[in-house]
Amino acid sequence: MSSSNMRKKFSSCSFPNLLLSFSNLFLFMLAAASLVPTILIRSPPAPLGVALLAVSSLSLLSGFIGLYSRLTRFSFKTHVWTILASLTGQVLGAVVLFSWEETSLSLMRSPRDPREAKLLTRLECGVLMVMALVQTGVLVLTCAVHSCWVREYEGFEAERNATAMRRSMKMSSKVCHEVTAGGDNEMKSKDLDAFN
Repeated sequence: MSSSNMRKKFSSCSFPNLLLSFSNLFLFMLAAASLVPTILIRSPPAPLGVALLAVSSLSLLSGFIGLYSRLTRFSFKTHVWTILASLTGQVLGAVVLFSWEETSLSLMRSPRDPREAKLLTRLECGVLMVMALVQTGVLVLTCAVHSCWVREYEGFEAERNATAMRRSMKMSSKVCHEVTAGGDNEMKSKDLDAFN
């Protein structure tokens, strides 16, 4: 396969790949930023704070796996499962903080001023909502890039099989010519022996 064909095949996914890498980097930064309000509300965190820290940590892991998988083509299934788990946690966390704000504030047991605790809770809710949107985009882009890679590899596999088939045909025709040439030589030598 020529290098220009390979460049064409790899460039077909370059923009979605680049967009996916930036989305994973943005998600990683958002997940790191989402740790701060939970820790500031109360340190050590209450049970709801621990749940929010777990969601943020899973989002960090998902963003890291997303960045790492772009470099090494890490397992697609592993990446999708961490995205889905992280997305579920983000949506549930945002729903809890948004729908039951007063209850979540009481569950956080913050020693801070109530207005400050409310602001930090709303900030955490906003970050979780943005993370859920970015995570959804990452999921869609991951599936699109994976299908693009599958198409590329199927093309490479088909081309490799065609090349192997051509080699096999050449080898069999070469062997066939040698056998027929060898048979002709035997016939000529037998004819010469019979003639003498």
